[in-house]
Amino acid sequence: MDRKNMIADLKNTTTHWDIAIIGGGATGVGTAVEAASRGYKIILIEQSDFGKATSSRSTKLVHGGVRYLQQGNITLVLEALKERGIMRRNAPHLVHDLPFIVPVYDWWEGPFYGIGLKIYDMMAGKEGFGPSKILSKEETLELIPTIETEGLKGGVIYHDGQFDDARLLINLMQTATEQGATMLNYVKALSLIHENNILTGILAEDQETGEKHSIRAKVIINATGVFADSIRKMDDAGAPEIMTSSQGVHLVLDKSFLPGSTAIMVPHTDDGRVLFAVPWHDRTLVGTTDTFVKEYPLEPTAHEDEIAFLLKHAAIYLTKDPQRSDVKSVFVGLRPLVKNATNETDTASISRDHTITISRTGLISISGGKWTTYRKMAEDVIEQAILLGDLPESDSVSKTLQIHGYHNNSKNYGPLSWYGSDANALEDLINENEENKKLLHADHSIRQGEIIWAVRNEMGRTVEDFLARRTRLLLLDARASMEAAPVVAKIMAKELGRDEEWEKNQIREYTQVATNYLLD
Repeated sequence: MDRKNMIADLKNTTTHWDIAIIGGGATGVGTAVEAASRGYKIILIEQSDFGKATSSRSTKLVHGGVRYLQQGNITLVLEALKERGIMRRNAPHLVHDLPFIVPVYDWWEGPFYGIGLKIYDMMAGKEGFGPSKILSKEETLELIPTIETEGLKGGVIYHDGQFDDARLLINLMQTATEQGATMLNYVKALSLIHENNILTGILAEDQETGEKHSIRAKVIINATGVFADSIRKMDDAGAPEIMTSSQGVHLVLDKSFLPGSTAIMVPHTDDGRVLFAVPWHDRTLVGTTDTFVKEYPLEPTAHEDEIAFLLKHAAIYLTKDPQRSDVKSVFVGLRPLVKNATNETDTASISRDHTITISRTGLISISGGKWTTYRKMAEDVIEQAILLGDLPESDSVSKTLQIHGYHNNSKNYGPLSWYGSDANALEDLINENEENKKLLHADHSIRQGEIIWAVRNEMGRTVEDFLARRTRLLLLDARASMEAAPVVAKIMAKELGRDEEWEKNQIREYTQVATNYLLD
């Protein structure tokens, strides 16, 4: 998959695209898959890299949402549980079952949470990942030996899903291109083009060359997450702001803090927030906060009180109390939420339902939602696009469309398991020479050949693309990723035909970004 070929598609298309999509996160890329698989002529542009913002910084969970069940949003939970099952069937190399234990310290918690999670099981029906049940103290300790034992009476186990968000997004991008879509990272929408008060196109700029392109389309979809209002104001300067956001902070610790394969979920901390401790890529991920924010930077940073909250509560529920020095990386994701007119600052109570709006000029904006329901969001917005653009009717096939990399036994590939069916070809590339076989960093299993693979097959364009999203080293071990950056820059420069100055700039820029993922 070659970006040059994608740019050539853009330049050589003289007729209108059926649909142009702005935004390369889960919603935009999922929409491209939905539309292209129905046979429409699609282009997607993303100002940075695919998944640069929210979609690569989730809690790595595919879930119906126990919290939304508590809020009484039955419709969202049912929809998410159904979509959870579809995700596992279509991308089993990246989506898998994860058992969770709710620790019980008060006598009433076992029956209370037990009943609630049985309802959760019942709602999942045949899409369930496993039955919930009440555990004794001994059973709880057997599954989570590092759980705090003082006052522990037992636990309730239930099952949800886990995935690698950025890797799934890359595979979705590849799926979209296989279905005929033109997918472009580092192409920014500068303005929208109107003719007779009707939206007809996008003026876009290639961020790598500075070249401008006019993209004409029958329908334009705004799928830019927390940045949706900026595109809506390009269309209509007087458009009211509909987006708000909270940020979720995650701390990444060594596996010793949670050595098993079972996660911890605390549904109600002392200030009402949900807390997770989750095993992920041989690390322990602790999150998440829910802090209202008014600004939406591409690189959000954690507030000191959020870090203190996570360290404090991790210490309450784990026998090994984490210190700041134990944190391998801290990453922050922004949640795209559609405003609740009654109380827009109470983000925990705002629904994660998605919203579709159509402006007077014809801009379709899809906002809100969450990773688990990305496919349903895409299906809904394309149905609207078909009506608005008077496109030929075509049924959705995404419920059964296997995602690129589909493989039922990818665990057999060991460290390359997340590449799924691509692992064989990647192994061949790694084995071509001794340089490709070398470890990128002594503490991690990433091979130098994976850098070449990312450039040639996954549209990796920068050091950050590789270390943050094609692999997850930035999130798993920020300091190690900084140490690996010079090697990544050198190999990428050779593959991309860049000079030494590009290498130096990449190392400098990456170091600036990665520093935000360190606590000290």
